Amino acid sequence: MFRKAESFCPSFLQKSQQLQRQRKQLLGLIPISSPDSLKTVVLQTLSGKWGDVVEDLECLQVKPMKGAMTNEVFMVTWPIKDNSFLHRKLLVRVYGRGVGDLLFNRKDEIRTFEVVSRYGHGPKLLGRFAGGRIEEFINARTLSAADLRETEVSARVAAKLREFHGINIPGDRNVLIWDRMRNWLRQAKSLCTPEDLAEFGLDKIEAEIYLLEHELQDKCKQQEIGFCHNDLQYGNIMIDEDTNAITIIDYEYASYNPVAYDIANHFCEMAANYHSDTPHILDYTQYPGTHIHK
Repeated sequence: MFRKAESFCPSFLQKSQQLQRQRKQLLGLIPISSPDSLKTVVLQTLSGKWGDVVEDLECLQVKPMKGAMTNEVFMVTWPIKDNSFLHRKLLVRVYGRGVGDLLFNRKDEIRTFEVVSRYGHGPKLLGRFAGGRIEEFINARTLSAADLRETEVSARVAAKLREFHGINIPGDRNVLIWDRMRNWLRQAKSLCTPEDLAEFGLDKIEAEIYLLEHELQDKCKQQEIGFCHNDLQYGNIMIDEDTNAITIIDYEYASYNPVAYDIANHFCEMAANYHSDTPHILDYTQYPGTHIHK
């Protein structure tokens, strides 16, 4: 979703590309993301829970994982104590500073992760530390853009998404899509030059948001409200290639919204390829046909 926002204006895109090349500076990642610090965190956080966490830091291996845009993610492995042929494996997520203030609320995301984990969705929460958390490592691969177009895969994703929509998150069940769109619009306008504002018609978008909000409220009074992922692109879906089980991950943008919106946004994500040279541009010739909708 962050990359799609870049299409608002060229200057935003140029700044973003430059900052992504210096991701540690962009996100202000805390020093704990150094391998030795991560090893120490794992030992301190889990040594009381798991008796097989080894004391020798050299036995722990840290491998950076690719694909995360708002965090740094690492796989940590080590041999089980007294059995060097068996290994533990987990994932350490180090939060980026300031990101939650711009695009989402980090406190809400952490709470959501904990609740979703208790419902049996996504990885289990194994521990927390200042600036990050430790998660179960899921032995599965993330989907590709092409995977989403496979009928069987799409059907499995739909079934899992239906389960996700039934999660009961404590607190208000207020729809957030409209306020979030207005907030992101303000952020985009603050980053654009007056020329960009005029070229992309950003001053008109707020009126369009208002019109769309009221049109849908008037015509869809009985719309189903559920807990929505709001960013169901292929990189946030994992599949176990042995069992074909689907796991939905990364809940930074999750909130209560109309269920129809979450499904429609997922269809729009089928027009995206975040591993291309132009990840911010959607190719709507790839938008799914009715055979996928059904």
